[in-house]
Amino acid sequence: MRYAIGGVLLLALASAAAAEEKIDAKKLLGKWERKDSKKETAFIVEFAKDGKLIVTSGKDFKTDGTYKLDKDKLTIQLKIGENEVKDTVTITKLTDTELEYESGSKKTRDTFLRLKPGKRLNCG
Repeated sequence: MRYAIGGVLLLALASAAAAEEKIDAKKLLGKWERKDSKKETAFIVEFAKDGKLIVTSGKDFKTDGTYKLDKDKLTIQLKIGENEVKDTVTITKLTDTELEYESGSKKTRDTFLRLKPGKRLNCG
């Protein structure tokens, strides 16, 4: 009987953990600025409802792309010049004000802070 109860508890915990991996896509929408951005080269990503995104950096760089969210996996595809860039990252934290992810391919971790409409962070 103890083993049956333990098995049920393990299944319940596994189900709860799987449910936590799903990210609320609505929280992703909007503009996000990389936390360590410098004022002159601010790196900003804007996620739109339709799976489109815009990436800007400083005054000279802007590109469009697409994104897809599947549980905690965020796949981003951009066209930079003649090159297609695609990466899948794992979102480790998403709140109303903070987005953190890990890139498995590049072994990096980035943190972004939500921008309020009409504002940008003063990061340096």
